Amino acid sequence: MASAKILIVEDNEADVFMLRCALDDQGEAYELIVLADGEEAIQFVEEQRLSPQTYEPCVILVDLHLPKQDGVEVLRAIRRAPVLERIHVILLSSVASPQQQEEIQAMGGDFRIKPSELDEIYTFASDVIAICKGFLSKASA
Repeated sequence: MASAKILIVEDNEADVFMLRCALDDQGEAYELIVLADGEEAIQFVEEQRLSPQTYEPCVILVDLHLPKQDGVEVLRAIRRAPVLERIHVILLSSVASPQQQEEIQAMGGDFRIKPSELDEIYTFASDVIAICKGFLSKASA
């Protein structure tokens, strides 16, 4: 598999560290780009709109509760960018209202409870790699 490009928008450094450790243990090549807040994520989306193919992640992981712009706003920006429309977007949180979950699904996003236990983090990392494998096989077809 070509290197999986994963973008994560997360302000909690410990969550990023745990995900990176779990991804390392998957035995697959990957590149993890970390953005710390919603404003940085929206700037990334705008850069992609202006310079397509600069960096095409196979999956974008977004914390629902971010500083500056929340995860729903980030998802909204991603969905307005045609260059990113094929990208699988997962919003993560330990708490989300039914309305937030419905809004995420209506925009084609996937909502998941943020993994907190070690085995959940490893399972999530495995799911992320599987999504990337599917994305990369479609891209090369």
